[in-house]
Amino acid sequence: HDYAVELADGRIVGVNTVIRSCTLNFLNHPFNIDLMPVEMGSLDVIIGMDWLSRYHVVIVCADKIVRIPWGRENLIFHSNGSNQEHDARLNIISCAKTQKYMLKGCQVFLAHVTRKEVEGKSEKKRLENVPIVWDFPEVFPEDLSGLPPTQQVVFQIDLIPDAAPVARAPYRLAPSEMKELSEQLKELSNKGFIR
Repeated sequence: HDYAVELADGRIVGVNTVIRSCTLNFLNHPFNIDLMPVEMGSLDVIIGMDWLSRYHVVIVCADKIVRIPWGRENLIFHSNGSNQEHDARLNIISCAKTQKYMLKGCQVFLAHVTRKEVEGKSEKKRLENVPIVWDFPEVFPEDLSGLPPTQQVVFQIDLIPDAAPVARAPYRLAPSEMKELSEQLKELSNKGFIR
């Protein structure tokens, strides 16, 4: 069988080999997959829609994650390299980078991936879904309860002796803006951020 495979940059490549019943191992979980070798680069595998559909894979483009149901759990692949429990690293590359790999003569297994829109299901934006926050959860608490702990380095701004404050006209705010500002200042004062 000869297959005409359309690449992400629009070129069509002829493929006449299918390697059937391969095993794809994600976090020690085996998955069956058929592969089509395409000369491209150092990429190992590009997974196609047929495989993604067979395993009910969910691609969350906004968070750059891929979820694969496995029994009662979900295997989650993050593009940023974080390694939480049952998570693995997923490299996402652009069409231009794919083309560079192909020009270098790298071998690629090609597939076409599209995003599936799910109606009526909107995930609430949560702080722990932000990729950089995964690595530093202690830095981003749900509620700021007070001033940060005392640091070893003391920071201060030394003022010029006998310097007077800069004379400026007070801000003029609409009553609603003034009310909002006073509420914010009161909240910050209650938490100890300002005195």
